[in-house]
Amino acid sequence: MLDLKTMRSALEQLEEERGISKDKIIDAIESALAAAYKKDYGKKGQIVRAKLDMDTGKTDFVQVKVVVDDSLVRMPLEGEEEEEAEWRSYGREKEPELLPLTPLEEGSEIDTRVRFNPEHHIMLEDARLIKKDAVLNEELIFPLDAKDDYGRIAAQTAKQVIIQKIREAEKSSVLDEFAQRGEEIVTGVVQRIERGNIFIDLGRATGLLAYEDQIPGERYRTAERIRSYLYSVEESPRGINLRLSRAHPNFVRALFALEAPEVASGVVELKEIAREAGSRTKIAVHSNDSHVDPVGSCVGQRGVRVTTVISELGGEKIDVIEWSPDIEKFIADALSPAKVRSVIVNAEERHATVEVMPDQLSLAIGRGGQNVRLAAKLTGFRIDIKSTAGEEYLAEPDEPLAKETAESPEEEVKEFIESESTGEPSERVTPEEEAAEDKEVVAENTNTEKE
Repeated sequence: MLDLKTMRSALEQLEEERGISKDKIIDAIESALAAAYKKDYGKKGQIVRAKLDMDTGKTDFVQVKVVVDDSLVRMPLEGEEEEEAEWRSYGREKEPELLPLTPLEEGSEIDTRVRFNPEHHIMLEDARLIKKDAVLNEELIFPLDAKDDYGRIAAQTAKQVIIQKIREAEKSSVLDEFAQRGEEIVTGVVQRIERGNIFIDLGRATGLLAYEDQIPGERYRTAERIRSYLYSVEESPRGINLRLSRAHPNFVRALFALEAPEVASGVVELKEIAREAGSRTKIAVHSNDSHVDPVGSCVGQRGVRVTTVISELGGEKIDVIEWSPDIEKFIADALSPAKVRSVIVNAEERHATVEVMPDQLSLAIGRGGQNVRLAAKLTGFRIDIKSTAGEEYLAEPDEPLAKETAESPEEEVKEFIESESTGEPSERVTPEEEAAEDKEVVAENTNTEKE
């Protein structure tokens, strides 16, 4: 007899710690008991099932037989059973043979019926003597004598079945949990770092932050808590694969949903996002309520909301612009902070020609073409920038976004040695120098406007 008090306590503990329901654990126990019974007392081909009564601790065993007829099974040939018994005596199973329906001739059909096993099958005419309305493939249940003593091998078999069933139930529980949390931000602890890939402990599972999903220039340490975007939940033979990203554009979307209640409620929509992780992001926002300012909702009072997002992204610049159905206005706003003089749009070819003043050309293009490249990605138009002085620059919307990768220590040392040997300073620009240059550009534009 089972110790029901101890069993109930164990069931509650498993349900609380691993999120496995009691019913699934009881099913695992019943499967284990059935496997142990069949190991010691069953016959080849038998289907044995067990039913555990949690109120009394009693277990009932039954044998299941499937209703068949001549179209589903064939009778064993002469000597076939003896041959299989001989194979089993050597600890092996004989491979099943596909037999021809007629003497083997050209064009003869293959008999795909399974061999009749009286422990597994029951013929239709016999089944209807027991149950009048029995039909093919129906399962009939026959009670078996209960047994209390099991051998060591049967007990070991039951243990393995329980472990396997609990693992499967836990895997299913974890899969369901993270499938519901898909495409949202999760918080975890850096478990280990292998070849640039970071494994993050998410509690009941481990997520992978691959090298290409990391923000260039960021450094991670073991036991550090980080937030990332869960964009893929996959089941594989080796377990559950949780793919995380900090470079995904939707990571920015999810961060704004955390910081801005208007975004979380759907009043303010982030229509489009163009991002070069670690460097700059452009976001087009739209309000479904005329009384709510979409840009102000995302920026926050004194910029507190957007500053929080920028801090999470390690200082990545974020441009928040208002989305507009007027494509000319949208393209002009997407090129901010540059001031656009005119926009000519060819909707069929999805091409736009933008004219700016000469002093705004470099600002519209951006460092390495970044500003216009992001604007093209944001709007989906090829943008051709021209100045009144005749200079021209073209950006494609499907142009791959530049991904700045941080230099390795070896590259930094090599660059330092080369600069020392040539006497020329290194061309690397520090974040402080870049910020100073941006301030100078803004100052020049401000002075120009005042003049």
